[in-house]
Amino acid sequence: MSTRGVIARYRPYLPVTESTPVITLQEGDTPLLRLRNVEKHIGCEAELYAKFEGLNPTASFKDRGMTLAVSKAIEEGADAVLCASTGNTSASAAAYAARARIKCAVILPEGAIALGKLAQALLHGAVVLPVAASFDGALDLVRQISATYRITLVNSVNPYRLAGQKTAAFEICDLLGDAPDFHILPVGNAGNITAYWMGYKEYFAAGLSKRRPKMYGFQAEGAAPIVRGAPVEKPETIASAIRIGNPASWRQALEARDESGGEIRAVSDAAILEAYRLLARLEGIFAEPASAAALAGAIQMHADKLLVRGFRAALTLTGHGLKDPGTALKVVPEPKSVKADVGAIADFLGLKKGVPT
Repeated sequence: MSTRGVIARYRPYLPVTESTPVITLQEGDTPLLRLRNVEKHIGCEAELYAKFEGLNPTASFKDRGMTLAVSKAIEEGADAVLCASTGNTSASAAAYAARARIKCAVILPEGAIALGKLAQALLHGAVVLPVAASFDGALDLVRQISATYRITLVNSVNPYRLAGQKTAAFEICDLLGDAPDFHILPVGNAGNITAYWMGYKEYFAAGLSKRRPKMYGFQAEGAAPIVRGAPVEKPETIASAIRIGNPASWRQALEARDESGGEIRAVSDAAILEAYRLLARLEGIFAEPASAAALAGAIQMHADKLLVRGFRAALTLTGHGLKDPGTALKVVPEPKSVKADVGAIADFLGLKKGVPT
């Protein structure tokens, strides 16, 4: 695979020209990992693959779209970018703006962002402005600002963001040799399900895949406006990245669902946290809580007998667990202190004397 970044690798499928300055951190080419241990644990005979987007440069899938959004902003003469964020967008926008040597401003809901993500945005030099509003309120503010002032909005309402994010679908097809039967992913602002479906359709139309997957999106029960059919004024979930009550790409998400023959469902916070633990304990994958909504969804689909022998499903794990270490510390036992003594440590671990085999 290429390590030049998604624009260089998929240039023919992206809205760029020879005059587009490419601002890249060599994003993309993230692993597609078979979840054999999870399959065995839940008794699933379908093949489950995790696209671990937490191994992008700023540790989330946002980098795929941000490389294109910032590159086009520079091409169009922008000297500053702006976003509303629950965390990952702010980190990505700040990093790519730093790379491009332009200003970045972030509007975020006060007290509703994981510290790991906030630290990234601040260290990259973004101007971070907490506001007493939900994410939806923050997004409304940045839309108004960008419509009135000379600053480029780089949220997923920017079409270049979605065009860049669709490259993950290309990579999955390239790695599997075809599209999967199902694609399962978390749904917050709904840009990612929109982008993946766009990518799968384009690869199918180009003859580079033989099928298009059924798209299954999963929202947290406390932040499930699409499932409920109405905006949620005060969304609540442990998965902060999908704590969104009125998704900007709502209509496009419904199109992806309906055109693909898929569904958009909800999973509980308890199911998300259980999937979060399973990824870490069984597969060695530390993903952020919102990512685990995809596995929680796959477990639900398995229980409903949708994932059976002969099918392959790709799951998007949207970000790295180090984005939100606070959640991890809440769900694991506190380490116990042990006497600094060989025998005491061996007893605690239940070790037996002898030569290792």
